[in-house]
Amino acid sequence: MDLKDQTENGKHVSPVLDKGVKNYLIDIDGTITEDVPNEEPERMATVEPFPDALKACNEWYDQGHIITFFTSRTEDTREVTEQWLNKHGFKYHALLMNKPRGGNYHWIDNHSVRSTRYRGTFTSGFKKVSADINEFED
Repeated sequence: MDLKDQTENGKHVSPVLDKGVKNYLIDIDGTITEDVPNEEPERMATVEPFPDALKACNEWYDQGHIITFFTSRTEDTREVTEQWLNKHGFKYHALLMNKPRGGNYHWIDNHSVRSTRYRGTFTSGFKKVSADINEFED
C-alpha cells in the first residue's frame, strides 16, 4: 500500500493512491459469505466463503489494490472474524468493524466514491448501471 505524500501550498493534504490502484471496501455478511446477523455470532466461525468472492478479492489484492473488509459485525466479534478470514485465505489490508446496519448508505466524502452492488456472484468485471452522483448545492 504505497500512498503518495501530497502537499498543496506548503501544507500536507490527504495522501493519494497511485493511479490505477483501487481502494476496495467490501462487506462480509451476504457478500463474501452467507448473511450472518450479529444476533447469531456462533455462526460466524462456521460459514463457508463464496468461492468466487475469495478468488476475486485475492486477485485484486495480488494486483496491488487495497482490500478492506467493512462489516456491520460488532467489535466483540473481531477475533472470530479475523480468524475466519485467515482460515479461508483472504488477503486483506484492514478490517473495519461496526458499519451501520440497515443498508441505504449515503456516503459523503471529499474523494471520489464508487458503488458496486453485490447481486450473487463476483465476476471478472463491473458494468455501469447508473452514474447518479449527488453533490451539495452551492
